Amino acid sequence: MSFQTISKRMRQLVLLALMLTTLVGSFQALPGYSQDGSDRKVKSKIAPVYPEIARKMGLTGTVKILVVVAPNGTVKETKVIGGHPILVNAAIDAVKKWRFEAASSESTVTKEFKFDPGS
Repeated sequence: MSFQTISKRMRQLVLLALMLTTLVGSFQALPGYSQDGSDRKVKSKIAPVYPEIARKMGLTGTVKILVVVAPNGTVKETKVIGGHPILVNAAIDAVKKWRFEAASSESTVTKEFKFDPGS
């Protein structure tokens, strides 16, 4: 490989890194966005009910849900990011009953629910 080819590849990698950095930075800077929900504290939580069929099957797993929280702290919308279909409804039913601190605008948080029949 020639120096020019290496140099061209290096420029492409640097450009890609800059683009990714800019994209990630702008995504995290969106008002009301928090991956871990640190900007909206939960005032009250309801634990999900472990589905009986999941218990009989010995099913374990994690359900990840994107939660849109209204300014008054209620859950406005949910979207499943991942998880076993048998466990998803239990997680959604629980998180819809959660209450968050009030804020000036709507926010989006990601929450994970771990299901284990032994607990």
